[in-house]
Amino acid sequence: MNIYVSNLSYNTTSESLKELFAEYGEATSANVITDKYTGSSRGFGFVEMTDDAEGQKAIDELNDTEFEGKTIVVNVARPRTERNSGPQNNRGGSGYNKRRY
Repeated sequence: MNIYVSNLSYNTTSESLKELFAEYGEATSANVITDKYTGSSRGFGFVEMTDDAEGQKAIDELNDTEFEGKTIVVNVARPRTERNSGPQNNRGGSGYNKRRY
């Protein structure tokens, strides 16, 4: 079961997150998502648990509880959706000013 955890403290590590979920069963992995440029936490992460029943118990008992100074939100992770690989803005054009003077 893949579990999404949000509102994490910026000091939370993948190791401390895994230890928290290991209290409920076998947590095979935990990953706190970091900014690719600064390396600092983005405040959310994912935990993978082998047993769905243990994962659901962890969700039920940890959601809306305090962890490392923040009230965390714990849910089943939704499948990742494909992102648009096109330009980041939807204004079209080739990036230069088309206005004629």
